[in-house]
Amino acid sequence: MDDDAPLTVSGLGERVEAISALYARKFGVERDPDWFMLKLAEEVGELTQAFLVATGRTRPRGEVSRAGPATSGGAVVGGGAVVPDGGASPLADEVADVLAHLLLLARSQGVDVDAAVRRKWLAWEAELRDPPAWPGRHAAAPHRRR
Repeated sequence: MDDDAPLTVSGLGERVEAISALYARKFGVERDPDWFMLKLAEEVGELTQAFLVATGRTRPRGEVSRAGPATSGGAVVGGGAVVPDGGASPLADEVADVLAHLLLLARSQGVDVDAAVRRKWLAWEAELRDPPAWPGRHAAAPHRRR
């Protein structure tokens, strides 16, 4: 496959499913409904850990020194979660894992992610083009629970 080709949600879901199925066969993993949910929860925990490290709120796993900030390849780890140029980092890797496992969970439960995002989120785009005037607020969409 062309790694530089633009990704679509449904196309990414299909590719992730194929890789997950391969992983399950290779390592004898049973991917039942609980597995999809529990793997997503596991990955969210790993993302939380990576975020805490990236923002300097905890030390990287395995580090016991109090001598100063952790380093990785000469670069200081922590101090901000923003990854320069969106490049490779533990945080970026965990974001990818969470996204992949969220897509796997959705597929396992028959959720059409494209349709759900259009209905739940993209329906608000009309208000971006023509925002209503809300009492006591600037012309912007109201705060609404998603």
